[in-house]
Amino acid sequence: MKSPLEQYPVAEKCPERAVSASGKPIDELTLEEVMAGRVAPDDIRISADVLQLQAQIARAAGREGLARNFERSAELVAVPEDIILETYEMLRPGRLEDPKPLIERAEMLRREYGAQAIAAFLEEAVAVYQRRKLFRRRY
Repeated sequence: MKSPLEQYPVAEKCPERAVSASGKPIDELTLEEVMAGRVAPDDIRISADVLQLQAQIARAAGREGLARNFERSAELVAVPEDIILETYEMLRPGRLEDPKPLIERAEMLRREYGAQAIAAFLEEAVAVYQRRKLFRRRY
C-alpha cells in the first residue's frame, strides 16, 4: 500500500479512493452525466473517508493543524446543514449571552453524530469565549 504522501493528489494517484458521499467515483462526475440527470446532490458531496485520507496526507506532510481540520470536516459530513449553520451562528462573537447553548450543542453533536472532535472544538471555544468575555449579546 502507498504511503499517505504517495497518494496525493488522490484523484490522480488513487482514483479508486476518490469517491463521493454516495459512493460515485470521481470519473463519473462529468458535465455529460449532470446534463443526463445521472448526478444527484449527494453524488457531489465529499465523503468522510476521503476527508480522513486527506487528514492522513496532511499529517504525513507535517501539517498537523490541517490534518485536524480535515478530521473535524469528516465528522461534519453526517451533520445536517441546518445544524452546521446554526452552530456557526452560535460561534460568532456577540451572538450568545450564555455558554449553555454551545455546551448543549457540543453534547448533541457528540451524542447524535459521534462528532467527538467537533464537540471538543466547541467546548474549547466556550472556554476561550469565557476567558475573553465574549458571551454578551451585541447583535
